[in-house]
Amino acid sequence: MARNMTNDLQDTTLPLNTIIHGDCVEGMNALPAESVDLVFADPPYNLQLGGTLSRPDNSVVNGVTEDWDQFDTMDAYDLMTHDWLKAARRILKPNGSLWVIGSYHNIFRVGCVLQDQQFWIQNDIIWRKTNPMPNFRGTRFTNAHETLIWATKSEDARPTFNYDAMKMMNDGVQMRSDWTLPICTGRERLKKSSGDKAHPTQKPESLLHRVILSTSNPGDVIVDPFFGTGTSGAVAKKLGRDFIGFEMETDYIAHAKRRIDKIDTGRGMAVNVTKSKRSEPRVPFGTLIERGLINPGTMLYSAKGHHMAQVCADGSLITDGFQGSIHKVGAHVTDAPSCNGWTFWHFHTPQGPTQIDALRSIIRQEMAVVG
Repeated sequence: MARNMTNDLQDTTLPLNTIIHGDCVEGMNALPAESVDLVFADPPYNLQLGGTLSRPDNSVVNGVTEDWDQFDTMDAYDLMTHDWLKAARRILKPNGSLWVIGSYHNIFRVGCVLQDQQFWIQNDIIWRKTNPMPNFRGTRFTNAHETLIWATKSEDARPTFNYDAMKMMNDGVQMRSDWTLPICTGRERLKKSSGDKAHPTQKPESLLHRVILSTSNPGDVIVDPFFGTGTSGAVAKKLGRDFIGFEMETDYIAHAKRRIDKIDTGRGMAVNVTKSKRSEPRVPFGTLIERGLINPGTMLYSAKGHHMAQVCADGSLITDGFQGSIHKVGAHVTDAPSCNGWTFWHFHTPQGPTQIDALRSIIRQEMAVVG
């Protein structure tokens, strides 16, 4: 799975499900433009840690001291951020999504560069850790969260967002932008033969599950410029997505490869998600009349029968001299600023009052079969 970048990216095909050993900027620049659906980046945090940190029992806290997290100046870090974001922007499809995670040390600088490059921020997500490392020195608040930025290439982009799937994951309640999840511990934490952590900032799969499930679809291509020990690739494989990872450290690649090779690729119904109504084809109310699913002159009613309106041949409704669309008439009779006419209006069936949305669903099912 691990491959050398120099020889592998000479053609225009994507090296799917591959960990490429090399610099991510060079690697992304070798990929075809606008060829990937999602970029997830967990870049160096530039933690700027000084001195040794000890617990109350005098044991040493193993922080991030690796060379890849060391930058001489903030300008050097900003330049690195500019370069990888520029490369990521080039390979991202017009409606693709970019995610980047960071801490207070770097996320504001990343966000600034991101906006300078004309990315459009869709959301910032707060990952609230259920088990953060305490502040042993007692000199500041315990740092119990990290921030994720979800962005697109432009304000006009229409990214995949599986809203209803995320709502389903959250027991039918709209998922918020604060996610309470544990840090990576236990069996999920990869270890060296010495028992030390294989990677100091390994992210939990639960976090990547939400990112990938919410903003991509099965078969989509996900690029991770800072692959590390492969959390994004592991979750992508489980969810039936393809991945491309770039990583400089050979030890991380070895751990990631062993980890991902053990995973079965998600397929079929197992990786399908609850579809968002926003992604379904538009069906005008007039189509129901054209198809004979509802006839001119039919009376429609609100759920409790307090309001009624008559269907006209052109797809409008009329009530008490007011005529308009199913939405405008619904808003008029309820004295509301807006109304979803598809769920407000009902027609009589032997089973009782039924939403007219049930008729729209018939048309959409037929369109899906034809498609």
